Amino acid sequence: MYAPPVRVGLVSPYSLSLPGGVQGQVLGLARALRGQGHQVRVLGPCDGAPPEAGITPLGESIPTAANGSMAPVAPDPSNALRTIAALRDEHFDVVHVHEPLAPGCTVTTLVCSNAPMVGTFHAAGTSASYRWLAPFLRPLAARLAIRCAVSEDARELAQGGLGGEYVLLHNGIDVERFTKATPWPTEGPTVLFLSRHEERKGLDVLIDALPALPAHARVWIASDGPDTARLRAAAAGDDRVEWLGRIDEGEKIRRLRGASVLCAPSLRGESFGMILLEAMAAETPIVASDLPGYRKVIGEGEPAALLVPPGDARALGAALCRVLEEPALAASLAAAGDVRAATFSMDRLAERYLELYRSAIAGVPPV
Repeated sequence: MYAPPVRVGLVSPYSLSLPGGVQGQVLGLARALRGQGHQVRVLGPCDGAPPEAGITPLGESIPTAANGSMAPVAPDPSNALRTIAALRDEHFDVVHVHEPLAPGCTVTTLVCSNAPMVGTFHAAGTSASYRWLAPFLRPLAARLAIRCAVSEDARELAQGGLGGEYVLLHNGIDVERFTKATPWPTEGPTVLFLSRHEERKGLDVLIDALPALPAHARVWIASDGPDTARLRAAAAGDDRVEWLGRIDEGEKIRRLRGASVLCAPSLRGESFGMILLEAMAAETPIVASDLPGYRKVIGEGEPAALLVPPGDARALGAALCRVLEEPALAASLAAAGDVRAATFSMDRLAERYLELYRSAIAGVPPV
């Protein structure tokens, strides 16, 4: 039976020109939906030129404290006006709002959209907003026809604060974008860190583990953040460390392909370890903190990563050394990760979301 194309609006509260797990999901889902013949427009803040076609920029972001991090959201009035205009002009069949209650365009969309809405909740851990503002947030969340969560932890947080039922849909990945990328050249065994420089992401722990790493190792540290200057000072004099600053998506993928191991030493608050999934798609071994969100990505069976206690620099250094110095172990982790990444196909995720979009448009419960 023929099903007509759907006109979809995807809304991200976070700046689409900055790297991030939610932004990556929004853009990847948009590409997959377009590949399946649907019309898709992405709405979100942009700091600079939009990174891809098909994006309506809603203004620049303002770093805002959230979940122990600084989120690049845009809660200003001009952003709200641009959001309202885009919703009015685009005539979407359905609007898919990511992190629906984050400040900025997603809340504006909840208030102003006349199209049926699907919401995806990404955050895990704790939320002061849910705790203190639940009476105000629940009516907004009730405007969603269907609610989704990317992990059991994200569902628990949203359900505890907002009530309601949630469809569990893990994040997806376009594996071919990673496997076809040319590896970034490196001069020796290389550790890669790819998260924001703030306490929650655990870069302090990696810096403390540097003395344990082999003398011939290299360490690539990408991104930046409020702790960059302090951490650079802590690692001063170690010429194995290269501070990359912010890198674009293409360079990130190539660095993942070129690195010997991804280091993800986060301390808490990881709902779904998207960076781990990206490393697995790039066939790169992983050393990461033993967090619930990370364990769910890695799965059971053949180990796809070495997990260490959060905050334990000695254990982190030892695990990194094992991967750098034991080729058989590195190959085993990469092979298991490759198999695991294939189960998170973005095309499959897009097909499932389309089912939910059609349910929302028809006004029937999801199946």
